[in-house]
This record gives sequence, structure tokens and C-alpha cells, in this order.
Amino acid sequence: MNVFEDLKLDSQLLTAIKKLGLTKPTQIQEKSIPSILEGKDLIGESATGSGKTLAFGCGIIKGVTPGEGLQALILTPTRELAEQVKVVLNQISYQKNLSIIAVYGGVSINPQIHDLSKANVVVATPGRLLDHAQRGTINTSKIKLLVLDEADRMLDMGFIDDVEKIIRLCPKNRQTLFFSATISPQIKDLANKYMTNPVNVSATKYVDPSKLKQVYYNIPRNLKLSLLVHLFQYEDYGLIMIFCNTRKTVDFVVKNLKANKVSAIAIHGGLTQNKRTRTMELFNKGKVDALVCTDVAARGLDVGGISHICNYDIPNDPNDYVHRIGRTARAGEKGKVINLVGDKDYGNFSRILDEYRTFSIERVEKPQLERIVFINPSFNNQRRPMRRKQSYNGHN
Repeated sequence: MNVFEDLKLDSQLLTAIKKLGLTKPTQIQEKSIPSILEGKDLIGESATGSGKTLAFGCGIIKGVTPGEGLQALILTPTRELAEQVKVVLNQISYQKNLSIIAVYGGVSINPQIHDLSKANVVVATPGRLLDHAQRGTINTSKIKLLVLDEADRMLDMGFIDDVEKIIRLCPKNRQTLFFSATISPQIKDLANKYMTNPVNVSATKYVDPSKLKQVYYNIPRNLKLSLLVHLFQYEDYGLIMIFCNTRKTVDFVVKNLKANKVSAIAIHGGLTQNKRTRTMELFNKGKVDALVCTDVAARGLDVGGISHICNYDIPNDPNDYVHRIGRTARAGEKGKVINLVGDKDYGNFSRILDEYRTFSIERVEKPQLERIVFINPSFNNQRRPMRRKQSYNGHN
């Protein structure tokens, strides 16, 4: 299948897709859209950025009628993803005049209450959706289509009970779609409980391994920031995402990069929604060089043009490593992953190498570094000398 016309989409939807500059469906679109249009339940295994929003959006455009109340509900793990999905759905439904709104916490609930009274499609995070349900400000009795987007991430974030409550609020006679980067046992259990003979489809990884270079530096933690500043001076880069494991580390890295004349900005769950939205706008428009983030930004955000991923901290879960590096080497573009492996990272890094033995992660020798002065020298003992040297003999 080479073009969207082969998927037998209606003329309005084809016009909207063409307006977006899309001509060829992605693998997940090609595999899932026919079943979605037939009204079947479906489990789609697909990475962020692979086009799944358009896939389930086709079902929404076909099945939802303007002016007849709330008929489609999409659950997402984060506010950013809720907004992102809303934007895509509005783009492909502009000729149908559907009322599509995003509902999430961190902002005033009153405008949402007003908008819900006339909404046809709601994209929501679980907590705020349940808040509306408890207030009686949302009517779920007419929902025809329920979508769990980034289902594994929602379950990882502890939303399983909320998700089940929401599913039970919807009519039993509905179409249910799960999209997830990985299909965990929990997702299979949910499917068994709440789906009817679901179709299972899977797309290959969106990242092109042949264009992705992965390297690591074995470096003491007190030199990580010095190396990061050095890389900004000597590495040929475009947009960079720098991942940290905690909010505190994110804020520390951003402050010190700025102090060393690197244009950096932070995003994590501790920021207000307006701040997070503004941050993503600046990064997407290329106004800053580096987005420093926790894993809240690793999943669900479809950010294009990322040339480098830097793991300042190695993630605890090997799956999170894959989700992080999946931000680069897309759509035929080259990408590079730089891992800063300190003594506290050895265990996490070893688990990644054991889990993904096909990865080729090359060790790079630490360059001669100029020690920099930290704004917050007490953070994580940054200025205390290492008591003993440790070496790491992992896979090359």
C-alpha cells in the first residue's frame, strides 16, 4: 500500500491529509486504519511519532457526528500529549466542524466545564476526566469510541485504577482502541476485560538503526557537566534533548548550562501547564538549543528535528532508554545518542546492554576538560573529589 487513497478514506479526510503534506501512510496507519474503519476493537503496538493519532483519528472522523454530544474519548498520560492529539484531530477534521477539546489538570476547570457541554470529542488525562465525572460535568453515555493512547505509559504512571473507572463509565457497546509502545501483561489483562476480539497490529520501530549512532563516556559524576559544556562547544549539533532522572537534576543542569552560555530550557512535571506549553513552543521553533527534561517528555511528545539525545542520567528502566533515543534518527535523518555513565549509572547501563544486545554503543574516551564552576556546588557533591576510581568494562 503506497498512498492514503488505498485505505478507502472519504474525500474530506483525504483532502485534510493532503493539506498536511502527507502522501504515504506509515506502517501503523496502513495496518490499523482498515480495522478501525470497520469498527473493530484494536491493540496497536507503535512508538511515539509513528502516526497513530492519525490512525485512530480516521475512526473518529468517520464515526462522530457534529452536534450530537460527546461521542469519542481519548485518554493520554500527559497534558502535552492531550494538547498534541487535539491539534492533530482538529487538523484532519476541519471540514467536519467537530468540537474537539483537551481536558487536563494544572489549569482552571471552569472553561473546561463550559466547553464540555458542547464537545463531540474529548482528549483527557485520567485524573481530570474523573474529576469532571464526579462533578457531573461530563456525559459519557453516548461514547462510541474509546482510545487509550500511550497505554503503557499511563499504567507506568499509576493510572490503572483511574483508567478502569473511566472505561466502566463508557457504554459497553462501543469500539475500544489501545495504542502502546510496548504491550505489557497489564495491557493484555485490560484488553481481556474490556475489549471484544481485538485485532492486534504491530509496527516496526520508527528509529532507523542504520542512521543512529550510540556512544558512551565513562566519566565521574562531578565531570558530567563539564563534558556536557565541552560537547556543546565542539559537537556538530542541531536540537538536543538532555534526559535526567529527577526534576532537581533538570533544574541544576539548565541553570549551569545557561551560566556557560548554552541556550537551554527545562520541562518536567513540577512546572505549571502554561510554563510547559511555552517551553515546548520555544523548543519546537528552534528558539533554544537544548531541552533538558525528565521522562515526562520522553513519551508522547512528537518533536521533530532532534539531532542528539544526551542521557545525563541513565534511566532505571531499559524500556525508558529506548523511548528516549526514539526521539532522534527519524524519517531518514541521522541521529546520535550520548550516554554519560558515572559510577551510579553502571547498574542501569548494564541492564540496558543486557536487554538490548543488538545495540552497538561505542565507548568514547573522555576529552581534556576544563573544570567549570557550578552555580550550586553542593548539589550531589559536585565539587567533592571522588574517593576511589572505578572503571566500566561493558559491551562496546
